Amino acid sequence: MEEVKSITNVEFTKLNKSEYTILDVRDEAEIIVHPISGTVNIPFQSLLKNLSSHLAQIPKDKPVVVICRTGDTSEQIAELLLDHGYDVYNLEGGTKSLESQTESNDDNQKKSVSNEPVFIDAKGLKCPGPIVKVSDTLKTLKNGQQVFVQATEDAFASDIKVWCQRTNNILEKLEIKEGVIEALVTKNESNAVATGSGGSSGNDKTFVVFSGDLDKAIAAFIMANGAAAMGRKITVFFTFWGLNILRKAKRVHVRKNLIEKMFGAMMPRGSKKLGLSRMNMGGMGAKMIRWVMKNKNVSSLEELMQNAIAHGVRIVACQMSMDIMGIRKEELVDGVELGGVATFLGSCETSDATLFI
Repeated sequence: MEEVKSITNVEFTKLNKSEYTILDVRDEAEIIVHPISGTVNIPFQSLLKNLSSHLAQIPKDKPVVVICRTGDTSEQIAELLLDHGYDVYNLEGGTKSLESQTESNDDNQKKSVSNEPVFIDAKGLKCPGPIVKVSDTLKTLKNGQQVFVQATEDAFASDIKVWCQRTNNILEKLEIKEGVIEALVTKNESNAVATGSGGSSGNDKTFVVFSGDLDKAIAAFIMANGAAAMGRKITVFFTFWGLNILRKAKRVHVRKNLIEKMFGAMMPRGSKKLGLSRMNMGGMGAKMIRWVMKNKNVSSLEELMQNAIAHGVRIVACQMSMDIMGIRKEELVDGVELGGVATFLGSCETSDATLFI
């Protein structure tokens, strides 16, 4: 059986992109933070669910390079395209490897020798997008280099001040001009936490998600993404009804007894089936809030979850609750680990904040 060919980050940066189709299977939240120009973007889940409907968007007249965040999901899509007769390559290590390859990236070379601030356009992004983008950009820079940020969300004026205070990066200037918030931030490398080393244990955060309501789940993951952008170690512990947030949307065939099957049938299957804690209106309320979020450029719950996992947020499902409710590990989305009360308490002991949602 023919195997998928691979390409390294160094080889990728030297490609003549006009001679290849670059298929980006990351979700929108990841692309906002780490955009790559000249790609065809079709999210992984959409391709996996209905590849045949997307093949027209992927020309066969030139080789295809499939990219994702880590190189794992892109390899799965590359294998499917290989079966359909494509000349296909998988980017080893994904876009994460590209971010670390500063020597072969022209933009990063300019950053390393230039005294000019790196510009971040966060206009139109909603919380926690602007702060995440600032954090991720600073991680690629050297000590003393600066970023100049423009954002339009009013909360960013407060967020960037608090973020700089808590991460020890230096807020040099903060101005509001015609509705645009402008911030100049200098990287202060003396702060280990800001570079994502997981530094001081006293600043960790632990969230317990007991509720299975859509609005509460959105709030939990907005806070988790924001805390991750501040370089904190985050554990989100899902128990009882909160486990439904982690269930896969499609039914997974696993052996269950009658009671477990009844539980499964009565509970929402995955994040897209969650209702609101208020004004659910038979599911119409949830559809309305998703529509409003999309039109206001707020990341969906699914995008927030994927972005949190990509940024190192620890997602833990309570094994005891799963046993009671008849939920199997195979039914949970990728990136979830199983844990119990000791896992939860251990996380709490290194946290300065524990929230019950």
